[in-house]
Amino acid sequence: MTAKSAAAAARSTVYGYPRQGPNRELKKAIEGYWKGRSGADALRTTAAELRAANWRRLADAGIDEVPTGDFSYYDHVLDTTVMVGAIPERHRAAVEADALDGYFAMARGTQDVAPLEMTKWFDTNYHYLVPELGPDTVFTTDSAKQVSELKEALALGLSTRPVLVGPVTYLLLAKPAPGVPAGFDPLTLLDRLLPVYAEVLADLRAAGAEWVQLDEPALVQDRTPAELNAAARAYRALGGLTDRPKLLVASYFDRLGDALPVLAKAPVEGLALDFTESAAANLDALAAVGGLPGKRLVAGVVNGRNIWVNDLEKSLSTLGTLLGLADRVDVSASCSLLHVPLDTAAERDIEPQILRWLAFAREKTTEIVTLATGLAQGTGAITAQLTANRADLATRAASPITRDPAVRARTAAVTDADARRSQPYGERARAQRAHLRLPLLPTTTIGSFPQTAELRTARADLRTGRIDQAAYEDRIRTEIGEVIVFQEKTGIDVLVHGEPERNDMVQYFAEQLTGYLATQHGWVQSYGTRYVRPPILAGDISRPEPMTVRWTTYAQSLTSRPVKGMLTGPVTMLAWSFVRDDQPLGDTARQVALALRDEVNGLEAAGTSVIQVDEPALRETLPLRAADRPAYLAWATEAFRLSTGGVRPDTQIHTHMCYAEFGDIVQAIDDLDADVISLEAARSHMQVARELAAHGYPREAGPGVYDIHSPRVPSTEEAADLLRTGLKAIPAERLWVNPDCGLKTRGWPETRASLEHLVAAARTVREELAAP
Repeated sequence: MTAKSAAAAARSTVYGYPRQGPNRELKKAIEGYWKGRSGADALRTTAAELRAANWRRLADAGIDEVPTGDFSYYDHVLDTTVMVGAIPERHRAAVEADALDGYFAMARGTQDVAPLEMTKWFDTNYHYLVPELGPDTVFTTDSAKQVSELKEALALGLSTRPVLVGPVTYLLLAKPAPGVPAGFDPLTLLDRLLPVYAEVLADLRAAGAEWVQLDEPALVQDRTPAELNAAARAYRALGGLTDRPKLLVASYFDRLGDALPVLAKAPVEGLALDFTESAAANLDALAAVGGLPGKRLVAGVVNGRNIWVNDLEKSLSTLGTLLGLADRVDVSASCSLLHVPLDTAAERDIEPQILRWLAFAREKTTEIVTLATGLAQGTGAITAQLTANRADLATRAASPITRDPAVRARTAAVTDADARRSQPYGERARAQRAHLRLPLLPTTTIGSFPQTAELRTARADLRTGRIDQAAYEDRIRTEIGEVIVFQEKTGIDVLVHGEPERNDMVQYFAEQLTGYLATQHGWVQSYGTRYVRPPILAGDISRPEPMTVRWTTYAQSLTSRPVKGMLTGPVTMLAWSFVRDDQPLGDTARQVALALRDEVNGLEAAGTSVIQVDEPALRETLPLRAADRPAYLAWATEAFRLSTGGVRPDTQIHTHMCYAEFGDIVQAIDDLDADVISLEAARSHMQVARELAAHGYPREAGPGVYDIHSPRVPSTEEAADLLRTGLKAIPAERLWVNPDCGLKTRGWPETRASLEHLVAAARTVREELAAP
């Protein structure tokens, strides 16, 4: 096919779409089911209505081929686990008794059975449930979900393409099941898994699928020759099947690297590649392997992870170059639109001109259709869109919102000494012990306490004017007082104020910093029914006035025990925002760090002796390619130290990280130079404690003994056992006792019982250590 005919054949598509609905209907339906307010049939009806509405919306926008199978009640990797029958033994009875309840048991656990481990989906803030596999795993086919959703879309008269997690990525994301040796490699199960995928593909073909997309994002990471050979073997096998649809293998989030020639040679009909800035190297690499003659190329030229309007002319140039490299070039976003909010039209509080700089999922589908039209029919067919797009890009570039000379001057004046504490850790530790006088195995929490219905109602009442600011603040004072009293009665050593005034750990600060924009309806799924509204980092950052000092100081006035000041760190402020794309990330991080430094110093001046600067996103933002990591870690750790480097030696700096694999960033954790770090560890059975010990981590640490992402209440003995395991890696004088993460999403009954058990566990183990 010539470049001209390839352009004429260009079609538009997406890999996935936000699941929640315009008003988070899915979240409400699922949580209603969990609480017994509605039944399974009502949940299934709501889900089917949301799927149909999404498909119609995409088709009405001009998307030629809509995805199916991307919709999920909780997580698409968990859906894949069900599809291939890899149900952990401890969940099998629940799944056999009731498939839906068993599904949620794997996701959330029950009082008697722990859930699957949860961690970040590559370098995003989406969490997936980690498959647990072992040498005895037996895969079985269950394609019911994939087939039924395909039939639903076909019944609407739509051109559809089922989307599945590919077999290689599924195995590379898995971990050894409990009791299986840690050295077990799930990829050794590939030949056992491929026949199940073959059956799923046959079932989808029989149901009417012309194409099936197999997502292999794990192949954009550094892969060994053995892993690349496994990918080649997998797609020789699947491509060689006679009873199958056409196969489109998709990658995203970064350049494909050494896996590109492997997939280009595979007997599949198409590849989907990311061509946005982070993966721009895919263009030259594709040319270097000779393109994809005779195959379909789906070009991800619209950024599926950020919210800035696309540069249409730049994307058209990229698409024009690609026309000579494939038999057919289609246009898409770089990845699923799951990672962006639904629609800018719902935002009433952002200036209309600024709103034109933004593109959420609906706007991105319009951009994709516009680009496909321009590719197929020429730029004359989209003259009006190109003119408007040029104007929007120019307005943003010239806006005074984006540049503050005072911020830039302060940032330029930063020295290496600003990012260092005045004394080394050993001297600081002695000063802090003398000042704080904490017991062995001190107990604390990560920061937030349950956001009750009363708190949410008070916040809504303030927004709508049903109560005034004074009444709202009275409610916050009452909540803080109750949280302090509970912690004192329970016996917790270092208290928190509970954060009742905070809507979200990033948004709360973003709303008080210059340079940020907040949305009202920009919800994005983090995990399960947990949705967040990432703020938009649009311009230079500064702190006009104190953000947390008032409430922290009030909480401290209620107790003689230390109360931690609680802040969100600079890397997490970037990672959990939609960050500006017009300057290097390190420059933006330094601006945020200086604003937070002002707050840290303000807390200390007000008498706060323990200050926690959370960095849960440090690992998740780690570049997927090892070659890109040193530069990232250099500015990321500097930004944290710049935030905290101005305090006295006897002020104790904490940080917190959760739900990621930490083994490959232990040196970076060390480089943060925090006095105490708390980390997720309950689901992974203290793996991180062993990793810290292997590194020789010299500071204090609190690997979590209470998994807060599950509603189950751990017993005192369970928490004590985890603590004893932690003691095998970290000496008692450097070990803290705490939950995995904040308690915002938990209810008070389970929180109360779990923390009482946590404190009792610490007391039990202290007594064991003191015994002769």
